Amino acid sequence: MPPKTKFDKEAIVEAAFDIAKEEGFASITARSVAKRLHCSVAPIYLNFETIDDLIKAVVERVFALSDELMKKQEGSDLFENIGKASLAFAREYPVLFRELVMQQNPYMASYENVQEAIVKVLAEDENLRGLTYEERRRLLLKMRIFQMGISVMAANGQLPSWLDDQAAEALLLEMGEDLLRIQQIKQKEMEQLKK
Repeated sequence: MPPKTKFDKEAIVEAAFDIAKEEGFASITARSVAKRLHCSVAPIYLNFETIDDLIKAVVERVFALSDELMKKQEGSDLFENIGKASLAFAREYPVLFRELVMQQNPYMASYENVQEAIVKVLAEDENLRGLTYEERRRLLLKMRIFQMGISVMAANGQLPSWLDDQAAEALLLEMGEDLLRIQQIKQKEMEQLKK
């Protein structure tokens, strides 16, 4: 009789991640993971107290992957990198993107904290230094609305055929520049009104 194969947490999370990226988080069950690993459910429950614990580990894996995509971007500023990373994630992991971004879920509840951190970092950008906190927050929201829209279209396979990956990124950057230019014009108008 061949020796039993042992599965560590990493292998179990990877199998569950593969299920999630193909079918969604709800498809992660002890049986589905065991089937993927060609084993019984025993290794799953040996490593994870509950399936919810396993799903949390998969979500952490997804967020780590998202961070990796962000670090790979070589844009000139934070907005560009966020936009490019979002598009890349939507194209490469459409099921996960739809579940995390387009559906109510407990995993994205902390976005407010992420948003606040981004708004603070934007104060260091030379193009945004003169903006108030509220102006930076509104600009971020405007950019995020466009970025999410184009990313949703990518995740759902709804981008026009003429808009390949590079053209989508270029459009994203063009819109960001337009929004920034509009904000700068508004700021100059406000300064002139104060005089």
